[in-house]
Amino acid sequence: MDAGVAVAAYDPEGMEQARPLLPGVAMCDNAYEAIEGADVVVIVTEWDAFRALDFKRVKELANAPVLVDLRNIYNPDDMAAAGFTYVSVGRA
Repeated sequence: MDAGVAVAAYDPEGMEQARPLLPGVAMCDNAYEAIEGADVVVIVTEWDAFRALDFKRVKELANAPVLVDLRNIYNPDDMAAAGFTYVSVGRA
């Protein structure tokens, strides 16, 4: 059995620079394309595209409502109320 991870990414500003550095990563045209079928959504940048996600749509596209926020752009209580398992960095 082959075990592994498939990574899909979107960055509104750095895709062309990242593409040659990350040959195994599927580069997507938008955040929602990257989220489609994801077991976990990880936010690693603070671009406005990620600050204004439609969480109903995110839940419909992702395999599970799990979000890891490495930039702390969302409020943990709001994420819990929206039905997400939410993990952020440096918070209790």
